[in-house]
Amino acid sequence: MQSTHNKILNVIKKGKRGKIFFLSNFTDYGTDVAVRHTFSRLCKSGLLIRLSAGIYLYPEIDKEIGIIYPSIEKIAKEIAKQEKARIIPTGAYALNALGLSTQVPMRVVFLTDGTPRMINIEGKASIKFKKTAPKYLSFKSKLVSLVVFALREIGENKATAEQLAQIKKLLQNEKQETVINDLVLAPAWVKNTIIKLLQDE
Repeated sequence: MQSTHNKILNVIKKGKRGKIFFLSNFTDYGTDVAVRHTFSRLCKSGLLIRLSAGIYLYPEIDKEIGIIYPSIEKIAKEIAKQEKARIIPTGAYALNALGLSTQVPMRVVFLTDGTPRMINIEGKASIKFKKTAPKYLSFKSKLVSLVVFALREIGENKATAEQLAQIKKLLQNEKQETVINDLVLAPAWVKNTIIKLLQDE
């Protein structure tokens, strides 16, 4: 019989560098205490990095820059996948993702139909999962959803000419039918702003 430590170690080493592991996926590998102790030892040995409570990274390591951490969005997506929930980025993160702001937010908010909670990623940032109505997770286009929530973050009539030009440029690469259909989910002023941008030549 393999020990809890060896069973967990084998699973992790079979995984690709950069993979995120959840403590809750290893409940069948031994007692709760044995599983927790194994992950603790693997962190102390440097094989794993603890991202947050119950969330661990099998890090990718570059010879020159060292540990390569996954993006906040990747971590959030893995958490959402783990609990079979949908998420959508909002606020300052949406602005940064679209190139409308150079500021990298340390607190990222995702709307979700899963469990609302705050997760602190050690040494990096915090991720807040905020419960929302299912319709706000129904965008067909990720780009349109980012634009809608970026404009909401900026505020009505507060976007600069440069920001509007960037939004227009991005939306021109999306199918117009998809954009129009997704705008049903946007506040009226956001919808009108985007339609005006698309109509202006």
